[in-house]
Amino acid sequence: MKKILLVCLLCAFGVSVWAQSADEPKLKVSPTGRILLDGALFAGNYGDLFKPGLAIPDARAGVKASYGNWTAKVDIGYAYGKVGLKDIYIEYNFDDENLIRGGNFIHQYGLQSATSSSMKVTMEEPTSNEVFNAPRQLGFMYEHSADKWLATASFHVETQSMFLTANQMGKQGYGVLSRVIARPFHSDGKTLQFGISGGFGTPIYSSDEGLNHHNFTLGANFPVRVDKVKAVGATVDNAMNMFKFTPELLLSYDRFALESQYFFNRYNRRSHIHAFTGQGAYVMLRGLLLGSKYGYNMVDGGLATPAPKSLELVLSYNYTTLTSPKADIWGGRLNDVSATVNYYINKYMIFRFRYAYTHRWDSDLGPKVDLSTFLARLQIIF
Repeated sequence: MKKILLVCLLCAFGVSVWAQSADEPKLKVSPTGRILLDGALFAGNYGDLFKPGLAIPDARAGVKASYGNWTAKVDIGYAYGKVGLKDIYIEYNFDDENLIRGGNFIHQYGLQSATSSSMKVTMEEPTSNEVFNAPRQLGFMYEHSADKWLATASFHVETQSMFLTANQMGKQGYGVLSRVIARPFHSDGKTLQFGISGGFGTPIYSSDEGLNHHNFTLGANFPVRVDKVKAVGATVDNAMNMFKFTPELLLSYDRFALESQYFFNRYNRRSHIHAFTGQGAYVMLRGLLLGSKYGYNMVDGGLATPAPKSLELVLSYNYTTLTSPKADIWGGRLNDVSATVNYYINKYMIFRFRYAYTHRWDSDLGPKVDLSTFLARLQIIF
């Protein structure tokens, strides 16, 4: 009788343990990676700045893990002989509509933050976004994504905080960001979205003691990664703080879409020196030559990647200015017109071809440049 009771107790204990382990969330780990293979040809009036060639401008390997409501990601990139840290964050999802993320990542600010650098439909991101939006920053972001609207709030420290300690920098610059969008309707093939993002920041680190946490630096290369050539760039000295905002608009109907943003950045300065204002804007017209309607991504607040075998044409115009005679800053003005063809081979591979005409003038970086660029890219991302 005692043996039978012991067996029953062991069976009951085993069932209890099995039930508990069955209720436990499972740890899911998956590798991530990407490879971009680019080729470029150039024409126009650009002196000796550009040379045709091939390059692998971005190769990455990483891992993503999830356990219940928790998610974590680590991403490491390689380009031109340098290894660097990319996305490194931990995320907690309260429910389907609310999450908080902490780590080093691109915070939501404007429509372009809805897509990673390798998924830009113009192949390279608009110059205005590269200049006036920030790269990855160490901090925290809260996001609420409901059916008809999305809102985020971020606190971050300056980019150099991933490379130098606070005492090495003297102190850490910091900032806050927010993005709020309304999306009255967003079904497949029929989307209306509009919103605005805003931000505030303090001056950043410089190895020059006279500029350390008294300056802001802005700039962007010409929109090609086979050659790296500065297109526009400025240093705002005697800086106190920075305010910025960017309204955005997204429309889609059937196989056509429009995306646009305007950027305004104001840099206030000490000693009664005139403030500096940088501005920019872009507009994109997208159309699916092959494929179904444009879908929508609720979490990021942007259009979803077209389905495999889709063929897309994207026409784009961008204007950026970092020149202000009143502030005595001549960072340059830039116009960029482009046409990009994207063929979505399968779930993981995309072929892109882009023609762009870029005009840079009114800059102390160098003489006027008129550049025609022919770019091709084969990419794999998972």
